[in-house]
Amino acid sequence: MNPLLAQITAIVSRVGRSETCRERHTRRWNRNQRHEERSSFRRTRMATELDESAPRGLLEFSAEQQTVEIGGVRVGGQPGVLPTVLIGSIFYHGHKIFIDEDRDEFDREQAAKRIRLQEDFAQRTGNPGMLDVVGATPEALQKHLEFAASITKMPLLIDGTTTDVRLAGLKYVAEVGLADRVVYNSIQPEIDDGELAAIREAGVECVLALTYYLKDFTAKGRVQAVRELLPRVREAGIRKLIVDTCVMDLATMGQACSAIFDVKDEFGLPCGGGVHNAVAMWRGLKSKMGEQAEKPCVASACAAAVAVGADFVLYGPIEDAKYVFPAVAMVDTALSQLVMEKGGRPDENHPRFRIG
Repeated sequence: MNPLLAQITAIVSRVGRSETCRERHTRRWNRNQRHEERSSFRRTRMATELDESAPRGLLEFSAEQQTVEIGGVRVGGQPGVLPTVLIGSIFYHGHKIFIDEDRDEFDREQAAKRIRLQEDFAQRTGNPGMLDVVGATPEALQKHLEFAASITKMPLLIDGTTTDVRLAGLKYVAEVGLADRVVYNSIQPEIDDGELAAIREAGVECVLALTYYLKDFTAKGRVQAVRELLPRVREAGIRKLIVDTCVMDLATMGQACSAIFDVKDEFGLPCGGGVHNAVAMWRGLKSKMGEQAEKPCVASACAAAVAVGADFVLYGPIEDAKYVFPAVAMVDTALSQLVMEKGGRPDENHPRFRIG
């Protein structure tokens, strides 16, 4: 064979072998791609199946969300629809409005000024307010309820330091016709049937259940407390129940916030808590962070509870309204956008339409 022809033949032969290798590599690559596509499809299908059994998005719950109305104020439902209800305390131990706390003498002008402060921020933000009216004796609680009812039309919480004090408050509101605008604060799993009967007989329709559960002071224990209380409340003929998931300090705030979601998910009940206790019991706050850190932390604690689904917040001293209302209105507005994206619409008095 001509040497030149032999050389050309050899080159063509090598090119042919090279093409065969590339084809083999291409087939392997295509096979691997098909395998990866099948695997990807299986992973996607599994993820979809998991999503179907889980909440579909942020703050979406399994149970239908309930609302209750107290004195014209609605609380509960899907976060982002109704504004969060904010509850300030008045006549608490050590309150500066007292002239002589032992004799229950207080500055009526200063007390009224604080109530109007909360009313003002409720109007500015759209977040409704309630008053947690505290009393250490039967006489004091009746006096405080009478004063508060004369100043404001906001709903009132009967907050006596003992059962006897609270029962005296019940008697008073029944006598003067305030039963439809008060919340009994509070009942616990250990409540006796006599106290439940007294609530019903006074005509008070709404009670606050405090999930202080001695058998199991965990997030799950708080939910169990509701499981045990709910049938008794219904049997007693009490129509409206709101749940306080019991914050005692910084650590329990995490448990309480977890329980807020779980209670709403299982029962659909309006839920919240006294998250200000987390800050009030923080020993090192002022000494390590400075006094200026206290109020931002109160506002942050309240906002955090709302971000995980709280329908109401007991924010502590009523003087803190000017810090808490703007912070909560901000979170409410953020959550309202999730409602809008799903075709819903927030309440017409929602902060979304007021604070911009």
